[in-house]
Amino acid sequence: MSFPILPISPATLPLEIRPAGQPGGAGGFQDVLSSAIQKVEAIGQNASTSVERFLAGEGGELHTTILATTQAELSFNLFLQARNKAVGAYQEIMRMQV
Repeated sequence: MSFPILPISPATLPLEIRPAGQPGGAGGFQDVLSSAIQKVEAIGQNASTSVERFLAGEGGELHTTILATTQAELSFNLFLQARNKAVGAYQEIMRMQV
């Protein structure tokens, strides 16, 4: 019995970033940040669901479960690093003397 090999979707954190010349409206950065948080949380929830289905024996395959958990881990780490860079940039700006 052979199973078809399905393509793996890239584990990216899609953000909608507007060019500098376009107005972002009120809360542009806040919208981007909340969207990124929601996407990372959705990927983590998908991984949890996949693990629960696999452990319950509801037809979840091992490699699918492992891929979902790895994608969740990578997306969380990517978001965490982006947060660390933003905090570092903010701290650097706060240290500047005017």
